[in-house]
Amino acid sequence: MRDVTHDVPALHRRSFLKHTGALGAAATLSSSLAACSAGPESTNDTGSGAGAQRTLTAVIGYGNDGSWDPTQTASAFAMAANNHIYEGLVDTDPITREPYAALATRTPENLSGTSWRFALRPGATFHDGRPVTADDVVFVFDRILDPDTQTLAKGFFASWLEDVRRIDARTVELVLKFPFPEGVSRLTLAKIMPKHVYGQPGAWDDAIRGKAVGSGPYRQTAHHPKSNTTFAAFAGYNGPRRPAFSRMNWLTIVDAAPRVARISGAAAGAQIADNIPYANIRQLRKGGMSVAGGAGMNNLFLMFNTRHKPFDDVRVRQALHYAVDTEKMVQVALKGHGRPASSFLDEDNPSYRRARTVYDHDPERAQALLKAAGVSGLHVDLLAVNVSWIADCLPTIKASWDAIGVRTTLSPQETTAVFTKLDQKQDYQVVAAASNPNQFGLDADLIMHYNYGPQNLWMQYARWADDPVARKLFKDMDRATREPDPARKLAMVQDYLDVVAEQAVLYPVVHNELMTAWNPRKLTGIRAQPYPGVNLLQAKWTQ
Repeated sequence: MRDVTHDVPALHRRSFLKHTGALGAAATLSSSLAACSAGPESTNDTGSGAGAQRTLTAVIGYGNDGSWDPTQTASAFAMAANNHIYEGLVDTDPITREPYAALATRTPENLSGTSWRFALRPGATFHDGRPVTADDVVFVFDRILDPDTQTLAKGFFASWLEDVRRIDARTVELVLKFPFPEGVSRLTLAKIMPKHVYGQPGAWDDAIRGKAVGSGPYRQTAHHPKSNTTFAAFAGYNGPRRPAFSRMNWLTIVDAAPRVARISGAAAGAQIADNIPYANIRQLRKGGMSVAGGAGMNNLFLMFNTRHKPFDDVRVRQALHYAVDTEKMVQVALKGHGRPASSFLDEDNPSYRRARTVYDHDPERAQALLKAAGVSGLHVDLLAVNVSWIADCLPTIKASWDAIGVRTTLSPQETTAVFTKLDQKQDYQVVAAASNPNQFGLDADLIMHYNYGPQNLWMQYARWADDPVARKLFKDMDRATREPDPARKLAMVQDYLDVVAEQAVLYPVVHNELMTAWNPRKLTGIRAQPYPGVNLLQAKWTQ
């Protein structure tokens, strides 16, 4: 997405995409995908057609030119689309994140066991008509667990999943390293892909560029990076989330003004849009649109280069956090749709506890910390992504830092440019960007290992993984992962979250709502989700 997301191994820049956007430009589509398209489908489709034959047009506020490989991507657009194209053995409700059987016939009965056996749904087929088999399941998990293949999904499975075995053509067994009940909801992150398609030479590169063949309710019909992606209902789908729309056209419009224009006024060309600016909520509601928000882990974070002095000193990192007037940021930039961070986790997360260190606005304390660190005359070049709501927050950061004598230069750039610099290990001081690991799930173990870990990409960006405090933190996190007692595990997680707060290496400033708008005269069953993208698997036309 053009807003940025977030234990992940170091990945090739082109493959690892922040949930807010692509980190590398998409290449030309493979010939097999291009063959199904005769040029860009109209991006002005207004849902014409009779009854069920109408096209649903959605506007997504993030780029569609990131990786589409389900084992690699963190692109908001691609992840949302893949949830309609692919299935996991188990998938989760987009809001509650409760697991339900998707390609499997049922969820595991014994979540405290170390072996989960799944029978595949009878009659399940891929979009090319070939049946889904146990070999396809093993193929995907072998890629995820392969020690020589670096994927984003590995960080969600490798710590607790030992092996995935074929029992027969329609049955697989997952062998766990230790009991891990949280793992069942993570199975939605392992989208089952056809071995006969993606086992071919160069096919994973095709997946990155946008080739998508799954078993889900919608099949991809065309993909045009930086423009739109189209879908059609898959007639052969026999699973639990039946397609309600004959066709869908998802437009990528990163800039806020044209995105809002597409769903408002008499000439509205779409029925739903995500990433709605707070300033447009009243206007859209006045025009008859429904606008709802989802509060979760979406956040503006600061990340420090701990190899660049004086940011190796925890007191300097803390000082810059204490200096930020977060209440002003919430009221002015977020129009009240957010909260100052009081933990790494948002306040609605089941594992939330107010951290021992909370960065309430305290400029005097900030100045005292800088003095104790022997720092004066500090000049900070704040490298930032140019996501619209992040851009709205940057002036508050500058004014806050300037007020304590820290001369601040704002350097907002395209998300791709920011993370290209980080991938190339270029020097920087501080980065401000957006992140939302809730797109992967709600459990704290997943969220924290996504951000912190010895092989974690974010820790490589921050240059902090070799710090003694970091090494102890990573061990404490791994011990919490293996802890079988839920109450003890929660206490361990909350304790190491206090360390993360105190160290402030990669830490949220505010958590905010993500807003979705839709036309209630056209659509029903829409639920605003607290992470980027839309989920239309339970939506339908109102008439």
